Amino acid sequence: MKENESIKKYALICATTAAFLTPFMGSSINLAIPSIGDDFHASAYLLSWVVTSYLLASAVFLVPAGRLADLIGRKKIFVTGIAVFSVFSLFCGLAGTIEIFIFYRILQGIGSSMIFGTSMAILTSVFSPQERGRVLGINVAAVYTGLSVGPVLGGFLNHRLGWQSIFYLNFALGVFVFFLILFRLKGEWMGAEGESFDVLGSFLYTLGLLGFMYGLSSITSTDSGKFLLLAGIIILTIFVFYEIRIEYPLVNFNLFFRNITFTFSNIAALINYSASFAMTFLLSLYLQLVKGLDSQTAGLILLAQPLVMALLSPFAGTLSDRVEPRKVASLGMGITALALFVFYFIRVNTPLLLIVGNLALMGGGLALFSSPNTNAVMGSVEKRVYGVASSILGTMRLVGNTISMAVVTLMISIYVGDMEIQMASSSSIVEMISISFAVFTVVCITGVFASMARGSLHTVKEKR
Repeated sequence: MKENESIKKYALICATTAAFLTPFMGSSINLAIPSIGDDFHASAYLLSWVVTSYLLASAVFLVPAGRLADLIGRKKIFVTGIAVFSVFSLFCGLAGTIEIFIFYRILQGIGSSMIFGTSMAILTSVFSPQERGRVLGINVAAVYTGLSVGPVLGGFLNHRLGWQSIFYLNFALGVFVFFLILFRLKGEWMGAEGESFDVLGSFLYTLGLLGFMYGLSSITSTDSGKFLLLAGIIILTIFVFYEIRIEYPLVNFNLFFRNITFTFSNIAALINYSASFAMTFLLSLYLQLVKGLDSQTAGLILLAQPLVMALLSPFAGTLSDRVEPRKVASLGMGITALALFVFYFIRVNTPLLLIVGNLALMGGGLALFSSPNTNAVMGSVEKRVYGVASSILGTMRLVGNTISMAVVTLMISIYVGDMEIQMASSSSIVEMISISFAVFTVVCITGVFASMARGSLHTVKEKR
């Protein structure tokens, strides 16, 4: 009993520390985008790929990494992911050109896919269903703490020491987590021993998702974008038909066909992240290029959203153990849609106090959505597929993030063009941001309906 409690303690420490690491990287780099563009003399389009390349790599390898974790061990993949993420964080800081920098960001994203695909699966393996909402709430709170600290610390480091220092700090944190897992997290967890790894399915999935996401992100900037998007859709369709015919698939589509809670919870996650992810990127540009603030001050303003998310997430997770997750998550999605709609009215002279207040409102909405939605996904499946279920949810998040950035890339190409972002007029930047938020508001409203359609998780638990 004592040993079991020790395993629980260190599983929670390791998973939540890792959960802090990757969002800290994402939120801190947003504040450094103008500085990176200035150092590398990069166009607005290439700067959008600083974020998108990382997301793309994470999403493409996430499900194969989760399946591999179910087969050979979740801890093995988890610690490997931390190592890869840390090493290429260091290399990003040493990059000499924007192209090499983006290449290292891709490899950093592969490492993050191994982390995304295993950390929640480990927690769900170790803790009982009755404890799961609370623990996942703590894990989500760690994510949002990373998002909270990222803008403040990232803005400070960028302002005082240069954007490279952000990557050096991530390297140091990654090394700490690596040794924490290696020496303190005892045990190993597998859910599909004896089954085989679907090599062909993994190839089709990776190739199809890569074509779909890259095509979507580059459809306005390259002639090949639309063809890659179409090719990706065709390959993913072939992948689905192949998967439903083999004994040990990469993705068990019965999870979608026979489990309405799992299906609509993932759809809700995809819509939520599609609508909300690019907000920090857009407001970082607005605060620095339109309002003329330095990255340190902009980071303090952006702190309002993730700080509220971090404070409310454990409460929301615990609440979803008692109240149907679809009700809590749908309320959160509605609040998020309202906050996005308010940002549609952003102008050059919008008061900073209004921006801070609306960021706090959005933080509350996202907190009420994320923990209950995660609880709904992981609580609706069997233990043997925790790794894949966690990876699918992570993929929804990353594909949603990529869609969000693809919308922004489209808006940049329309309203700013291919010039350096610092050369664009304030009016064109504000118009681009405003229209982006209008699109995200409409997307988020559709998510409320998907969230409500998921059915009852507590009924699913009773049946199991």
